[in-house]
Amino acid sequence: MSGDSGTGPDPSGPGREPGAGAAAGGGSGAVTGRDAGPGASVGSVPGAAGGPGTGSGGGAPGAAGATTASRARILDRIRRAVADAPEAPVPDRDYLDTHTPGSRAVDLLAENLADYRAIVHRTDAEGLPALIARLLSRRGARTVLVPPLLPSSWLSATPAEVARVQDGAGDTARELDVLDSVVTGCALAVAETGTIVLDAAPDQGRRRITLVPDHHVCVVSVPDQVVTSVPRAMPRLDPTRPLTWISGPSATSDIELDRVEGVHGPRTLEVVLVTEGPAG
Repeated sequence: MSGDSGTGPDPSGPGREPGAGAAAGGGSGAVTGRDAGPGASVGSVPGAAGGPGTGSGGGAPGAAGATTASRARILDRIRRAVADAPEAPVPDRDYLDTHTPGSRAVDLLAENLADYRAIVHRTDAEGLPALIARLLSRRGARTVLVPPLLPSSWLSATPAEVARVQDGAGDTARELDVLDSVVTGCALAVAETGTIVLDAAPDQGRRRITLVPDHHVCVVSVPDQVVTSVPRAMPRLDPTRPLTWISGPSATSDIELDRVEGVHGPRTLEVVLVTEGPAG
């Protein structure tokens, strides 16, 4: 990379500064002006690895040993310095953990999901199978990936012509990439950030099945699976499980801010908010 070291002209090219490159004849080598001043060699820096007697200059054998010894000395000093230090106080958690009334959580979730370019649908439990069937049909899906314990009723209205593909532990990314869609549940959703959290439960499957197929239909039970904020989400999640946090379809952009979708995950994310009663 250019422009990040500030070491002056290229040591290997014309205009080479004295002492800017490795010392001739395989000596101790030199450090840049950033490390020890212009022209200073490693051997001239007191206590530096590669100094006289270490045998580590210029990448010679012993460099790794000198580094390990230096590391051990530093860690030993730290241990002795904190040996009599008191235990760190328990952090104060008495702070505001949400900015959203619970009654507004579902609407805010829908708004923020849409801001991230996810497609949001609302229905009730009775209308869910028909809605999923329409979403798959609109997508032109001929195959749908199914986690191990996805409720069978969710796909009950989907025509038999749409092949159900069970998630297999041996499936490769290449095999998953040819599938049209995947339908999953979720662990919970965070309203203030518009985030869906997956934890690889049986109704969600392995992490890779929601990252490789280009179309993901995710079902969220509301209000049960909706929390207002990340601090309120954490106590409900198991930190030992593989958590995936999704805020909209996969997207990235370069320094010119050209947005590209589908690079690191599904290009299309459709979130279905399901209520037990009639959909609002």
